[in-house]
Amino acid sequence: MVRIVLKGLKETKEFGEKLGGLLEGGDLLSLTGDLGAGKTTLTKSIGVGLGVSDYITSPTFTLINEYKGRVWLYHFDVYRLEDEEDLLDLGYEDYFYSNGVTIVEWGDKIEEILPANRININIEKGKELDERIITLSGQGDRYDKIVKELNIN
Repeated sequence: MVRIVLKGLKETKEFGEKLGGLLEGGDLLSLTGDLGAGKTTLTKSIGVGLGVSDYITSPTFTLINEYKGRVWLYHFDVYRLEDEEDLLDLGYEDYFYSNGVTIVEWGDKIEEILPANRININIEKGKELDERIITLSGQGDRYDKIVKELNIN
């Protein structure tokens, strides 16, 4: 587990862009944190790092948005779901096990169906207005490689 303190929006954006630049097709990120913690803001920055030029919005009511970058970005927001069964109609497995990068906001709500090999990112508000505390955890070779390349051991 790795803990990072980001002091303001600029550092948060830089972190997201750097992370996005390291991601590859098949990577899945599960984002957790309170409402307003910055999950969508981080996702927007990751999208920039992935080369997405479209404006990234939260798919709270549509459940999933797709964006073309150097690899596809599949952005889920499962906040309003009752349970995992609501994702069956979407064909979630086609996204989770695709050649794109999948980001799931509120991933803790559907943890039972998420792939074991993933990157978990918890975002908390810090003491200052725009300060964020990021906790990275996960398992698998991709998690280990990304943490190493982020230089945050």
